[in-house]
Amino acid sequence: MPIDNSQAFAAARPVAQHCAELVTRGPRPEERAEALAAWRRDLASVLARDLAQLLSGDRPKVSIGEPETLTGKEAFERIGPVAAYSLLRCGESQTTVLLSFDFATAIALTDRSFGGEGKPVEDIPEQLPRSATLLVEQFAVLTARAIGAAGDGEAGDATNASVSGDVIARSDSAARLKPFGPDTECAVLTVQISAGADLSWSALLALPADRLDILLPGTDRTCGQRQTLSPETAATKRPFARIPLTLEAVLAEIDLSLGRLGALKPGDEIPLAMPRTVPLKVGEEVFAHGTLGTFEDRMALRLTANPSPGVSS
Repeated sequence: MPIDNSQAFAAARPVAQHCAELVTRGPRPEERAEALAAWRRDLASVLARDLAQLLSGDRPKVSIGEPETLTGKEAFERIGPVAAYSLLRCGESQTTVLLSFDFATAIALTDRSFGGEGKPVEDIPEQLPRSATLLVEQFAVLTARAIGAAGDGEAGDATNASVSGDVIARSDSAARLKPFGPDTECAVLTVQISAGADLSWSALLALPADRLDILLPGTDRTCGQRQTLSPETAATKRPFARIPLTLEAVLAEIDLSLGRLGALKPGDEIPLAMPRTVPLKVGEEVFAHGTLGTFEDRMALRLTANPSPGVSS
């Protein structure tokens, strides 16, 4: 039977459509366990160092316990109905984390910061004194930045300006902050702070369990897809953000003949015409313009304009 070749046929098959859950691979259990252990260790190290400034120069020992999985209701019951709550915003992911102290711990730490022993008190007030409120706020800021530093792998430099972490709100009632719902599965970690053999204080960190991995360094790898970043966004992230660049402020440019250049000798004076605006250059490209001035007895440049990327003048 003759074959009709007047028409060409092509095999057809449906184009596979994969959901994000299929193409995204999280860390293996052993990878996650290793990342979590490193994060807890780094967070404890940063907190121990920074709390030394808060607790009269004494460097305490800090440990971060294994996360417990509780419902939001159980987490609030663990903390108690009234406590010093702070809602933190941590790291580049801006993940919110709840930090809590009971009033007795907040007052004891305040006593320690003023040079006292920091022993637990028996008479607990219904409202924290102003000094304890200020200490809780300082502790919350240090904790937020420490969590950001540990997540970015910057345990040695939590004070780096690139480390992200701040306090969104503070309250004596978790219901006002609403960090998570009562039925939300939460990860709760105990922060244990100790000074000496018989003196210790504790605080709690709590967040939705599905947000904990976002805080861990090196656990956001994906398979089959690659995130595309704009040049502006990529410039603010590692490793590009840590590339050192040399900037030059050009005060004046002059033209000299080769003969005049060869005749220069010590004591000669070359007049300079100072411009109203000074270009700031990265290599051959003008990055910005500014005006000259002083800052703390040093010459300084106040930026006045940034050119568009790739434009030089």
